[in-house]
Amino acid sequence: MNSILSRANSLFAFSLSVMAALTLGCFITTAFKDRSAPVRLHVSRILLKNVEDFTGPRKRSDLGFITFHITADLENTFDWNVKQLFVYLSAEYSTKNNAVNQVVLWDKIVLRGDNPKLLLKDMKTKYFFFDDGNGLKGNKNVTLTLSWNVVPNAGILPLVTGTGRVSVPFPDAYEITKSY
Repeated sequence: MNSILSRANSLFAFSLSVMAALTLGCFITTAFKDRSAPVRLHVSRILLKNVEDFTGPRKRSDLGFITFHITADLENTFDWNVKQLFVYLSAEYSTKNNAVNQVVLWDKIVLRGDNPKLLLKDMKTKYFFFDDGNGLKGNKNVTLTLSWNVVPNAGILPLVTGTGRVSVPFPDAYEITKSY
């Protein structure tokens, strides 16, 4: 009655529907899980330089260097639906030119099976901490926050912010660079 192609099409459509239902079930079982974790951040050293910015007009811009410690246990974030975490440290501050400035300073990918406990001491920023002007000098409220994106096997990509953040003041004077 039905041809081989018609039967194969019905079997394929049914299999696809079952796989879609299973994927939806996987997503629903972990969609509403709280993935936050306590984070402890400590800044041990802040250095500020005024350097020439080569990306635009030849103006001088602030360049910050931060040495920091991170302690976080992300073990409860992992479950069977989590493939990896994209963990990053960001700085947020305001200047007279911009109400909100956000800069990513450091990042790390934590795969399933890796050690999810972060015990990092004397870390330096991975990316440059440039301000497009002189907004870092004397800024009293630069807030560092550890956040992570959860990369699941199925479902949405939630953005989670750690419960610990630290606000640090930047120096009122630039570090003098030595020329040899």
